[in-house]
Amino acid sequence: MSPLALRPVAPHRAASRRALLAGSAGNLVEWYEFGVYGCFATVIATHFFTPPAGTAGGTPALIATYASFALAFFFRPVGALLFGRLGDRLGRRPVLVLVVGLMTLATTAIGLLPTRAVIGPAAPWLLTLLRVVQGLSAGGEFGGAVSLMTESAPPGRRGLYGAWQSFTVALGLLAGAATAATVARVLPGAALQAWGWRIPFLLALPLGGVALWLRTALEEPPPASASASAPVPAGAAPPGEGPVRAVALAIARVTGWSAAGYAFLVVLPSYLQSTAGSSTSEALTATALANLGFAACVLPAGLLSDRIGRRPVMFGGALAVVLLAFPLLHALRDPGLSPAARAGPLLVAGALVGLMAGPGPAMLAEMFPRRSRCTGLGLAYSLANAVFSGCAGLVITALIAATGDASVPAWYAAAACAVSALALATLRGDGHREPLR
Repeated sequence: MSPLALRPVAPHRAASRRALLAGSAGNLVEWYEFGVYGCFATVIATHFFTPPAGTAGGTPALIATYASFALAFFFRPVGALLFGRLGDRLGRRPVLVLVVGLMTLATTAIGLLPTRAVIGPAAPWLLTLLRVVQGLSAGGEFGGAVSLMTESAPPGRRGLYGAWQSFTVALGLLAGAATAATVARVLPGAALQAWGWRIPFLLALPLGGVALWLRTALEEPPPASASASAPVPAGAAPPGEGPVRAVALAIARVTGWSAAGYAFLVVLPSYLQSTAGSSTSEALTATALANLGFAACVLPAGLLSDRIGRRPVMFGGALAVVLLAFPLLHALRDPGLSPAARAGPLLVAGALVGLMAGPGPAMLAEMFPRRSRCTGLGLAYSLANAVFSGCAGLVITALIAATGDASVPAWYAAAACAVSALALATLRGDGHREPLR
């Protein structure tokens, strides 16, 4: 067999860009919704989880809201297995069309859902059911989208193309936070509480329509000519060691990314309101700044990892969170800092997450062969997110209530990133230069 037979077929540049755009669009819709839900957690707690005689926005209702948030994340591994197997067997395109349609419909339905005051105890159950549908679709979204992007990437650009997944996550979270902040600024407080919170959820319908249109015109990425013969990238689990070890190692490597991302980018609004006395508008603006720092760092981090490797970029980000989590949180809670001075720590916090999230998708894709890539990387990512992201709001809120320690988010992010730093240290060599298996 000639050396050319072992070389992956390079996708056409135009096809690569179309795959990149189609894969990114669904991620944006998914994470836009998660950002909106996190921003309006206190409002949702009032309308859906507070009993008639309860105190609106109280800690028990907020914990219940985050429990619903976490439950959806625990259905993501189910979605990763279900849709991942379909994606590995039938192709990336049909699965990506299906999951973005489910996500769009469920998100729009949340914006139309009657509250507890209207239909009673059925309201929180219906909300939770819609969150489960979102969890299933989100579980299939990541594996299919990352597989599509990395398999369609030109040579030497896998880290950059994979980083677009994280970048559109940043755009989605930023769009969700910015939309929520705009609605909060424009509408009076009473209108925001009564019906204004529904507007960002309803906007998911046109966004999802665009993503669905892009994906229906999608082409499948070409397979490698001899993917089974391609070298095993350094840092991947050798085929003889089994998929369980690969998934476990992948989970450890993205634990810090998951935990720090949600602690700094999603849970922040409710945290600042409940512990630092920030107004809704101030907390949402702070979240938008953190997501802006994240978005600004993701693509450069992915591109840098194509040049110097995944390990130094991701390991550096994890270690920086361990060292800086407490100083950053202390600055955010300092009442003496002006809003302008507080912007610096917020941007830095988001950027540190971006250092891990930029190279992360390509690193995961390089750990699994094509025949199981959708399932393997989707399952690893969704399990890490179920435990360390979906539970972040619930765990942080409950621990602060139980201990009175306002530095719980820093402990949470630093501990998770310490685990990831150890796992990322096992990445070695120049595996980022090897073709995908």
